[in-house]
Amino acid sequence: MKIAISFLGLLLLSVACVQAQDSTATRRDTLRTQTQSGDDLLAGLTDSVASAQPLLPDRMLLTQRAFWGRKGLFRVMGIAPLTTEGREKELKIRRTMLITHQITGILTLAGMVAQGIVGAQLYKAQGDDYVRIKRTHEAIAAGINISYATTALLSFTAPPPLVGHRRGISSIKLHKYMAFLHLAGMITTNILARAIKEDYTLKPYHRAAAYTTFGAYAVSIIVLKF
Repeated sequence: MKIAISFLGLLLLSVACVQAQDSTATRRDTLRTQTQSGDDLLAGLTDSVASAQPLLPDRMLLTQRAFWGRKGLFRVMGIAPLTTEGREKELKIRRTMLITHQITGILTLAGMVAQGIVGAQLYKAQGDDYVRIKRTHEAIAAGINISYATTALLSFTAPPPLVGHRRGISSIKLHKYMAFLHLAGMITTNILARAIKEDYTLKPYHRAAAYTTFGAYAVSIIVLKF
């Protein structure tokens, strides 16, 4: 009789242990399921944030917005659809254009140095030397205008970066500020160069505008190198 009672007690104890184990396993499965659901939700939120990342910066140059904005010419014509893959290609195009921009910029600076040397000789030349040096001066001026315009167009029409520039002073912003100055100087220098033919008293102003343009242009290139 005692053996039967003891056996019955062990059986009940075993059943209780099994139930306890089943309850523990159930709670573990539930917790694992909740954890997986939480991970899936977090992954979904991460994907949503990634997909919500803007493809274009808030601020762009007017020329960039005209070509590469959401309603820009290239978007409307279907040449450059605004997609993630498309923006990756545009950033590669931007890199190539800006590298070319730097190369043509250095060539333009070299032309300005040569023009300064020739211009100094022109101020002192007379007779046949004046005519010869003047032709050289005008030829170099034409080359500078072409290379300068090419350099500017490469910068103004390049696809915009992925994000806008940070606030505060930076080499990029200083480069742009100098760009406005030397652009105004280039326009002024060319206008005065034509006006000199009728009024030689404008020579000092033409020279001052040329030197100002050269200084601003040189600074705009130096800040990107250092």
